[in-house]
Amino acid sequence: MLKLMSPALRGRTSTGHGNREDWNNIRQMMPFVWDYKGRVLLALGCLVVSKLAMVGIPVVLKFIVDALDTSNGQIAAVPVIFLLAYGFLRFINSGFNELRDAIFARVRYHAMNSLSVTTLNHLHNLSLRFHLERNTGAISRDMERGAQSISSILNYLVFSIFPTCAEFLLVAAILFSQYDNQFGSIIFLTVILYIGFTLAVTEWRMHFRHEMNALDSSANGRAMDSLLNYETVKYFNNDTLEIDRYRQTMEQWEDVAVKSQTTMSILNFGQGAIIAIGVTGIMFLAAEGVAQKTLSLGDLVLINTMMLQLFLPLGFLGIIYRSLKYALVDMDMVIKLLRKPIEIIDIPDASDLVLNKATVEFKNVGFYYNEDRQILNDISFKVADGKKLAIVGPSGAGKSTIARLLFRFYDLTRGEILVNGQNIARITQDSLRRAIGIVPQDTVLFNDSILYNIRYAKPDASEQEVFHAARLANIHDFIESLPQGYATMVGERGLKLSGGEKQRVAIARVLLKDPAILVFDEATSSLDSHSEKLILSALEKISRDKTTLVIAHRLSTIVDADTIVVMDEGRVKEQGNHQELMSRGGIYADLWAIQQKKAEKQKIVEQDSDQARKQ
Repeated sequence: MLKLMSPALRGRTSTGHGNREDWNNIRQMMPFVWDYKGRVLLALGCLVVSKLAMVGIPVVLKFIVDALDTSNGQIAAVPVIFLLAYGFLRFINSGFNELRDAIFARVRYHAMNSLSVTTLNHLHNLSLRFHLERNTGAISRDMERGAQSISSILNYLVFSIFPTCAEFLLVAAILFSQYDNQFGSIIFLTVILYIGFTLAVTEWRMHFRHEMNALDSSANGRAMDSLLNYETVKYFNNDTLEIDRYRQTMEQWEDVAVKSQTTMSILNFGQGAIIAIGVTGIMFLAAEGVAQKTLSLGDLVLINTMMLQLFLPLGFLGIIYRSLKYALVDMDMVIKLLRKPIEIIDIPDASDLVLNKATVEFKNVGFYYNEDRQILNDISFKVADGKKLAIVGPSGAGKSTIARLLFRFYDLTRGEILVNGQNIARITQDSLRRAIGIVPQDTVLFNDSILYNIRYAKPDASEQEVFHAARLANIHDFIESLPQGYATMVGERGLKLSGGEKQRVAIARVLLKDPAILVFDEATSSLDSHSEKLILSALEKISRDKTTLVIAHRLSTIVDADTIVVMDEGRVKEQGNHQELMSRGGIYADLWAIQQKKAEKQKIVEQDSDQARKQ
């Protein structure tokens, strides 16, 4: 079954995950914990006090038994003192355990919070290249498991592993100092065998957990992808295909999970056998000592109680160790996310963009996503302050890449882009993007209200400012006609709105931002003629006296541009205004003729439809 895994999934499972990597991950996690180092140290102090009380309980119990084991059977005053001490130690043990938990709660949940926020912040700082290749569902699951894993790791370390180690050292000290070395030797041998067996078997079976995580993330990614593309699935009647793809991955996960559980049973049996042999050996020695009068009944009770206190948590230590390893595996994907290098970064002395004039200039720009596929070659053009420049050309000419480069979603392969004479590679990304507004071809909205989506451009804007922007975008009246008005939820990715409505929300958002430079990335290419007229009217209003870059498919929308740049195969083929380009009879003139013919045919079709409806 595992042969069915995709190459990407095999890549997620094949990476080794050794102890060195575990320690590296723990070290990378420590800054999230050390923010509250005072609480960490105080919690560890409570742990020590609790364990001292826990180990003191069998000692007090020994004195109680020995005091009661008298020939005349009379109870002296001494056992009363020890009985009080016994109860007090129980109280101290329980009280300081709870105090430790309460003190450490802030540390644990703060670490979860910090890791989640840091991971999301890092993802936002990664380049568009990463986000175009990501699997949203898988990353979502990795983040969820990573945040939970840091809580689990801290829980296991502070509440289980450290306490067990501390208790083991205290018990060993008492046994070696007060009793024959055989007792301590048997306990040490048992513990060493137990730990060695646990480590060896757990390391052997850890790859099953890696595969389970990879398959779980893959299945979640496929499920999310099919739900996000719900309409496409229905259009092509591929519900069965999507369910089958999900089922295949989950069947692989099921097989690996069964192997994981089977090997866990083997591990549990071996651990139980080692502990049983060790405890039996200790009890034989203790019973023989009592029979030969070298040990008292109190000593037998002390040794037995200490064994129970030691081996009971040691039995759980195997489970805890496995869970700790699982948590480290869960954290591994988040740590790898955090280690992904940030591709687009500000240079150390980057300054904010100064906008006396909002000019935009591309100078000999070259760019490729992959070395074997050049996208742009020697692109040069300039948009003067307050002027409008349009970029046109066939699909695949590199038009939309121009907008991405202007926003600095990628760094150039060669050449430079200047805004008001300043190289955008030398200014801060924040100041650059504040100065630019875009109306994209495919407007994606947040699953929130219309008010929230428009106000997103300026979170502190008043409602009146939002309403004004909506009026300019020719959408205020439509919003007011809705039952819930501006509180209307738009659905995931804005799917409850039509294409034209989403575009007008995007225009209102840009109006609210009021940037110096505007980019329209084929903002009307997928709209009907009525919606296009509304959009063009709104675009004309917002682009007055602003530096505007229009990436257009329909040439009829950019005839008024001051300059039109014609691109083909990643190069600038022609430049000029509409009249100049038409007079040359080149690529632009050919495109214009083709689109005019299509427009005439469409007009005839619409007229025929109108006449048919009237009849």
